[in-house]
Amino acid sequence: MSAIEQTPAQKSGPSLVVQVGILLLMTAAAIGMGWLSGGYLYGEAKPVEQAAAEQAKPHAAKEGSTDNGATEGAGTLVQLPAITSNLAAPDSMWVRLELSLVLDAPQPPDLAERVHQDLLAFVRTLRIHQVQGASALRHLKTDLDERAAIRSDGHVKEVLIRTLLFE
Repeated sequence: MSAIEQTPAQKSGPSLVVQVGILLLMTAAAIGMGWLSGGYLYGEAKPVEQAAAEQAKPHAAKEGSTDNGATEGAGTLVQLPAITSNLAAPDSMWVRLELSLVLDAPQPPDLAERVHQDLLAFVRTLRIHQVQGASALRHLKTDLDERAAIRSDGHVKEVLIRTLLFE
């Protein structure tokens, strides 16, 4: 019998140079994509000072409009007295709610009082499951906005929740 020399089979994978080259190429691509997306996002975001300055500027009146140069974000902020009440269920749980109203123009004080009384009556009908969680809080704010707009004949543009505390 003859002796056959057996040589170990060579690995057929990529060489070390090819692996390093691909690693460098992927690193450069990741850096480039990060730089491009950062530049895009920086261009989209406005500094707070710039956004506040833009809102403070009066908007030019459009042709044919009768708004007499009124600003889009103009409004009156009215703080309501705190609402402290127990919930409908469980009746042992109390809520303290401090609200502000954004009005389209200065209104008589009795309007704010009517809205306050209506919102107080609404808060007394709430149940705890109606205010648990982020989406429920969003629904509560929407309900408050709608009730205030209806009670004020559309003069209340938004209800701002300053404090919401449960005990």
